[in-house]
Amino acid sequence: MEVAPGTVEAATAHARYLIERLWLIQQQRESCTKQLETLLAQLENPSEPPAGSGPSDVTILRSMPGVGPVVAARLLAEASHPVAARGLAMLRAWAGLAPVTRQSGKTRLVVMRTACNRALRNACYFWALASLKCDVSSRHYYRQLRARGHTHGRALRDVADRLLRILFAMLKTRTLYDAARLAPVPSMP
Repeated sequence: MEVAPGTVEAATAHARYLIERLWLIQQQRESCTKQLETLLAQLENPSEPPAGSGPSDVTILRSMPGVGPVVAARLLAEASHPVAARGLAMLRAWAGLAPVTRQSGKTRLVVMRTACNRALRNACYFWALASLKCDVSSRHYYRQLRARGHTHGRALRDVADRLLRILFAMLKTRTLYDAARLAPVPSMP
């Protein structure tokens, strides 16, 4: 294949510049992740222990399957009030996990909530997606939903909703996640 003179040299120089940019972005991502980990560690071990016995909210959240530093930080930043108030219904609405019912006359339609905090919705989406890889019960629940005909997105929203319900139950009892304590996911008809 023949190319114009200088094309190979220009493409090579351009590739070198792109590699340098990618290297810088990778270093910045690693730095941000370390800062997030440091902040989360400070929140996990506060100078004053939480009211009541048991682990802190951050420790409980981080014990959940699929919760990494980015998801934990996003949930704590965007939903600190519902988590502190133990307001599951409020958090479900803010995250766009609670469906909306539209009814007119004899017609009733349940649709996805679009009025929500997009960053929180994305955090819940990636949390559910990550939990499919490391949690057997989440994976089983997802497969059941897909077998019933749910789309990928709807099934992931349902998995995230289930994870939030488990999280709030753990926050109320001040216990860490233990997959062995969960009841098996019931089969769906």
